[in-house]
Amino acid sequence: MIIIMKNNATKEQVDAVIKRVEAEGLDVQINRGEEQVVIGLLGDTRKMQDVAFNSYEGVENTVRISHTYKLTSREFHPQDTIVDVDGVKIGGGEFVTMAGPCSIEGLDQIRECARIAKAGGAKILRGGAFKPRTSPYAFQGLEEEGLKYIRQAADELGMKVITEVMDEGHIDMVAEYSDILQIGARNMQNFKLLSAVGKTGKPIGLKRGISGTIDEWLNAAEYIAVQNNSNVIFIERGIRTYETATRNTFDLSAVPLMKKLSHFPIIVDPSHGVGIWDLVPPMARAGVASGADGMIVEIHPDPANAWSDGPQSLNEKTYMRMMQEVHIMEKAMQEIKAL
Repeated sequence: MIIIMKNNATKEQVDAVIKRVEAEGLDVQINRGEEQVVIGLLGDTRKMQDVAFNSYEGVENTVRISHTYKLTSREFHPQDTIVDVDGVKIGGGEFVTMAGPCSIEGLDQIRECARIAKAGGAKILRGGAFKPRTSPYAFQGLEEEGLKYIRQAADELGMKVITEVMDEGHIDMVAEYSDILQIGARNMQNFKLLSAVGKTGKPIGLKRGISGTIDEWLNAAEYIAVQNNSNVIFIERGIRTYETATRNTFDLSAVPLMKKLSHFPIIVDPSHGVGIWDLVPPMARAGVASGADGMIVEIHPDPANAWSDGPQSLNEKTYMRMMQEVHIMEKAMQEIKAL
């Protein structure tokens, strides 16, 4: 349930409603918009059936939300949420690019990736220090050593860092070196991990699960939001279907749908979406056209010798050309929005 206050509702009127909600044993989260205050009720609201909040002064309306995600929904937060990553704003109208290698292989490699990424216009450096791999014999990442390398490479060029955290035991370590904590596809429904990263207050990049539905994805975000963390970034990275020609089926219809259902920004991951390097640029362009707030893409100085995900990684030449195309698409989308 949400309670929508009138435009001219006073602080005393808002406080009176909150006091009554808390007296019923429920928690609240408040969205203070430019014109209205919206109060979200957290907990089992079935007990509130007989409480006539519409009779309280300053209340415009009460709305019972039928779906299980509340703080993530547009009903609770009608305006777009802008996630501010220490000055880099995601969801504020600018298409933000995150680029870097699948795995951090060493300081020289991640430095070179950072140089290429920034030259193309990326503001955030990506790279994996902890790598979830299907085979236990595959490279698992450099762990804290890799975190130190990516932080150094990013700081040298004034970039931000996004990297994956795989389990609760590593949250503090990863948070120390990164600006955005990424939850990978395999952990989208690791609810303990979602709650734990939510408590850090840091921006969270939430990838869609390999077979995750839109509803499951939204509810996963709710686990983060209920920890009073409104810095969620959805990442569409493709889903597993019957098609085998590409690594995944890149579901770009999720972008406008998520924007309709949720206020959090959404970016796209064409690299994992298709898994084939020469298909990444056209899908990146399509991501811009779908209305995404940004993208995360894999690059490598020498994809043929990358320790992981070489077939989907762009080299410097193909990345720079793709970014030129993306910038053209950005301008076109701005003109469309202005119509």
